[in-house]
Amino acid sequence: MRTSINTLPSQYRTLTRSRLTASQIQRHKASLPKNFSDYESIKHDFNPQIPEYFNFARDVMDKWAEKEKVGQRAATPALWWVNDRKQEIQWSFEELGFHSRKLANVLSGLCQLNMRDRLFLILPRIPEWWLVNIACLRTGTVLLPGTSQLTARDILHRLQTSGAKCIITDESIAPLVEDVASQCPSLQSKILVSNRNRDGWRNLGDLMNNVASDHECVETRSDDPMTIFFTSGTTGLPKMTQHSHCSYGIGLTVNGRYWLDLTDQDVLWNTSDTGWAKSAWSSVYAPWIQGACVFIHHMPRFDSSTVLTTLSSYPISTFCTAPTAYRMLVQEDVAKYKFKSLQHCLCAGEPINPEVMKKWREATGLDIYEGYGQTETVLVAATFKGMKIKPGSFGKASPAYDVQVVDDDGAVLPRGEEGNLAIRVKPLKPFSLFTEYTVMKTEECYRGDFYLTGDRGFSFFFLFIYHIELINFTSNALIEHEAVAESAVVGSPDPIRGEVVKAFVVLTPEYRSHDKEQLVKDLKTHVKKMTSPYKYPRKVEFVEQLPKTISGKIRRVELRKREQQ
Repeated sequence: MRTSINTLPSQYRTLTRSRLTASQIQRHKASLPKNFSDYESIKHDFNPQIPEYFNFARDVMDKWAEKEKVGQRAATPALWWVNDRKQEIQWSFEELGFHSRKLANVLSGLCQLNMRDRLFLILPRIPEWWLVNIACLRTGTVLLPGTSQLTARDILHRLQTSGAKCIITDESIAPLVEDVASQCPSLQSKILVSNRNRDGWRNLGDLMNNVASDHECVETRSDDPMTIFFTSGTTGLPKMTQHSHCSYGIGLTVNGRYWLDLTDQDVLWNTSDTGWAKSAWSSVYAPWIQGACVFIHHMPRFDSSTVLTTLSSYPISTFCTAPTAYRMLVQEDVAKYKFKSLQHCLCAGEPINPEVMKKWREATGLDIYEGYGQTETVLVAATFKGMKIKPGSFGKASPAYDVQVVDDDGAVLPRGEEGNLAIRVKPLKPFSLFTEYTVMKTEECYRGDFYLTGDRGFSFFFLFIYHIELINFTSNALIEHEAVAESAVVGSPDPIRGEVVKAFVVLTPEYRSHDKEQLVKDLKTHVKKMTSPYKYPRKVEFVEQLPKTISGKIRRVELRKREQQ
């Protein structure tokens, strides 16, 4: 059963417009695209105009709220949130506007944040995360999202590097912030999302109860900074990747309209963690550009049966999750679930193996459409509705970019040759590409007329091979351990995750006689401490030597082939 709105925190007991039950929204499965006819039409249709001034909250969110008032939008919520305790929130665009304006007054008034000031946000999939996103847009505050997997060391680096003046988080992260806050002179406000108070923190609920609901959105230029994500660098600590109000706010139209193929009648469930750019892609901008409903199921951890039950219990029309999740789902008896509303299934983040796609299709009658992109971009390439799905490929270039495979000097390679996946930036840089790597030299990622994505692949129907930065980052962390003389990191097949990071390690002479099982544990722990917990090598193999070229360069291609055998 759903809970009454009166059981929610007091700051959310304001608007009481009627709510929908799952049975009140009926849909029928459809395989044909709704927003385009075929791939060629997408390339011709996508031609967004970039105004001098643009603000997503004012120009998109508030416009949908106006359409709601006059009955020009479907009756679905704008945000539909549930959790494992049977709590539920449904907010319209009007209600999102009401709450986000109050929060905007907290940021600009009580926290004294000005345009371009930076706010660090670490929250799980709770409604406040979405409110902070919108409030930052209204105030011109630059948002820095972070995952709850961050360590105290990660938080320190992000606060010091960004100069963030405010952090908003929950009780699980607060102790980590307290450990490093004294080393962050720019940090002025610490705001806690909790039903309890904590010394040294201001409670978000209390703050929102004491501010007005009227707020005038600031005037932001299209090229003003909007958000910054920290992404792993090839060496050293993560770098800041900055996007403008138009690069995500307008650029992600290509995701919402063409890849996700959304309308205002759709309910989209994207399972990405709130700390990643994919959450901005598919849980904020892409769906709301189209006026669709963003659905969230806040689960403590991924559970296959819960996911399948949710898909069959709620009118979710579009489902996007990681290939790893699909691999876990197809191990269940998927056919026993009835997905009455589900029409479109997608995945991103890593390649999905053909066997999983086949099992999902057999159980549901639905294909899985792959998408490829990165924090620095919007959708780079994908399989779109109406396109023949080719196993092992993530499709064709999105209309946002001219995507090519180039050599290390930026020269375009013949079709079928392996090289660097790249985006053409000359003579005109795409507006939907990130603004810059703040602090680091942005020029390092450009070769000739192209931006190098850091991924390798083949053209013409793009085949993904591996991500260069993650490989290098893990290798660099390993080499800092005193037991490691050399290391090489590659992707290795895995029955659940599809592919995991594997490290081949040559030990220093003094460690060759040490207990190997203990060394594996030590190396994994070391990488977790040096980077983030999710980047450690799942597999470690000790070898006498690594395959190399005559010039001494490690031949990872041989190691990859070995893993595929």
